[in-house]
Amino acid sequence: MFVMSIWGTSLSLSSRSLAIALVLCLTLLYFSYSFNACLLASISRSLQQSNLRNLLSLTSTPRNESSSSSNDSATPAATPSANTTGSTGTGSTSNVPAAVGIASGSDGSPKYQLLRQPGLRPSRHLPDTLIIGVKKSGTRALLEFIRLHPDVRAAGSEVHFFDRHYQRGLRWYRHHMPYTIEGQITMEKTPSYFVTKEVPQRVYHMNTATKLLIVVRDPVTRAISDYTQAASKKADMKRFEQLAFVNGSYSVVDTNWGPVKIGVYSRYLERWLLYFPLSQLLFISGERLIMDPAYEIGRVQDFLGLKRVVTEKHFYFNATKGFPCLFKSEARSTPHCLGKTKGRNHPHIDPSAIERLREFYRPFNNKFYQLTGINFAWA
Repeated sequence: MFVMSIWGTSLSLSSRSLAIALVLCLTLLYFSYSFNACLLASISRSLQQSNLRNLLSLTSTPRNESSSSSNDSATPAATPSANTTGSTGTGSTSNVPAAVGIASGSDGSPKYQLLRQPGLRPSRHLPDTLIIGVKKSGTRALLEFIRLHPDVRAAGSEVHFFDRHYQRGLRWYRHHMPYTIEGQITMEKTPSYFVTKEVPQRVYHMNTATKLLIVVRDPVTRAISDYTQAASKKADMKRFEQLAFVNGSYSVVDTNWGPVKIGVYSRYLERWLLYFPLSQLLFISGERLIMDPAYEIGRVQDFLGLKRVVTEKHFYFNATKGFPCLFKSEARSTPHCLGKTKGRNHPHIDPSAIERLREFYRPFNNKFYQLTGINFAWA
């Protein structure tokens, strides 16, 4: 009986100890779970707040870069070389983190939207494509029309690097380019490149694979348009006929006068063909760009290897200006025309003077047709 009592007491103590141990284990598990849960929640909140602060600071503040002159050398090559590469055309100086929005560069174009795809890093690149001319032939219209394409980013103003600022170097030039992401084309327009003697070699030295867009127009009409623009800025300018001919006689054309000289397209094209094959040049009809912009922009998109995104649905014709306008553009979402200077009325020119200029340009036009393989049918 005594033995049974001892055994019962021991059994009761063992059960009580087991219960206490079980309670202690459960308590430890509870505190461990609570601690880990709080720790993970705290880490998660910290990461979210940090990412949000970084995102807001980058999307709300323009990225400032120094525009000081570069030490990069831009010494022209002496002669075209088959070993010259265009590696400098893809270099970049300013990267920004992926999946963020950034402010526009010096071109004044709109900000990027948030880039949600991982690995997309906007940066500045030297241009893949140049609109090199011709002045008063429709270069601004071409630029605005092709910028409607989401895969084209262009400097908003004429940079004049190859003709005026070449000594500043390629780093300076790159700084004036817009931000792009992988797959986008960087473009710049300066019409005076076409007629400047040193430019073909300099462009070749930058990138032998550069694609060149050239808008051309009836040289007589182009000369009158050039004169009209100049006369709008100078009230006491002489008449067109007085400037286009020597000694007031229609017999001798003044080939030193800029508006006349620029229209001898073949002379300038021959310089470019010393450095670039015809396959890297696309000639756009300035007349057709006005009458049928969708057709010409379609050709440009094909030449640049782009999907035909810009079509006739993007344009409407303004009968008052006699010029195509846009339903929307990169900078504006409402219908608008290119500006009051586009479609400007030309002054009356003596028909005899016009006919004499047509005679002057005819052999040069024929030479240009032969070089390009295109008959533009200028009278």
